[in-house]
Amino acid sequence: MKKKSASIDFEKIFRDLRKHKRLYYISLPVAFVVAAFYALSLPNYFQCTVKLSPELSSTRTNAGLISLASSFGFNLGMGGGGLGTEALFPTVYPDLMNSVDFKTSLFPIPVTIEGNEEKGIPSRTMSYYDYLCNEQKAPWWSKAIGGLFNLLPKKEKKEDTAKKLDPFRLTRKQSAIVKSLNRRVACKVDKKTMVITINVIDQNPVICATMADSVKTHLQQFITEYRTSKARVDLKFNHKIYDEAKARYDESRRRYAEFADANQDIMLERVKMQLVELENDMQLQYNAFTQVAAQVLSAEAIVQQETPAFTTLQSATVPIRKAGPSRSKMCLAFCFFVFVCVSVYILYKEDDLKPLLGL
Repeated sequence: MKKKSASIDFEKIFRDLRKHKRLYYISLPVAFVVAAFYALSLPNYFQCTVKLSPELSSTRTNAGLISLASSFGFNLGMGGGGLGTEALFPTVYPDLMNSVDFKTSLFPIPVTIEGNEEKGIPSRTMSYYDYLCNEQKAPWWSKAIGGLFNLLPKKEKKEDTAKKLDPFRLTRKQSAIVKSLNRRVACKVDKKTMVITINVIDQNPVICATMADSVKTHLQQFITEYRTSKARVDLKFNHKIYDEAKARYDESRRRYAEFADANQDIMLERVKMQLVELENDMQLQYNAFTQVAAQVLSAEAIVQQETPAFTTLQSATVPIRKAGPSRSKMCLAFCFFVFVCVSVYILYKEDDLKPLLGL
């Protein structure tokens, strides 16, 4: 025989809630004041977005098609001029920007805090690392907690601020700045269109736009250096061979000219044969020199061909409105949470939770 479920008396629930309405009159204003005090203590921050569209050559596009086909179990092979050899596809860019090497490369970027001429406050220029260390606003409780920790005896030695930056071994403060950059600088790539979106968050709108443009430039430089690394190594090697071939050609030409000038009036066959040999050697060195010169021109063309092009779809601009925090939403969310907690307390006190929970 089935047990009859308890019916829910909504009129009694509503009546019990109204009976304790004074509790709402006290708790909700207090919750609003606390939430407003908390929200007003948070510093404003701004966001700047930059969008790029990288150039994808046919080789790299084919590499993407091969990767897509392999996910469905088809093997299109790796031939055809080195298909699939591109190791830095745009989908890897977010992982690249999250690396310690890339984040620490942003430390020396100069940023300027604009002053106020009317109030006699001059502008200040410093590195981005010094700006993050010394010019960030924090809630009052963070400063209070930091002050308490400063009162404690320090066992560790003071860090040397003049120490050269070493990404392999960061100091405690440098590691904290890198973690902060993980929240401030973000990159995502649309897998369909391959559009790169770079988002930068900062408390200063001008520095926010400055860093968004600098991050874009650093990313382009890194990708360009990677894509052209092999071609630049080949170009450097060809320049070395070019200098050696030119030196050998100049030396053979000098020997031929000196021997020819010294034996102008001598008609001996031995002298003629030696002159012919020097002329043939000079011609061989000249042919080698011209071939190497052609290789240098070809290597320079390959470097230019491998240099990627980026189309800026959205440039960095100084944001006018703040991106957060949304203080009104914080206050509403906290008041709603307190309202729910007070209602649950009243229902528990009046023994109205059992019918609601089906007990």
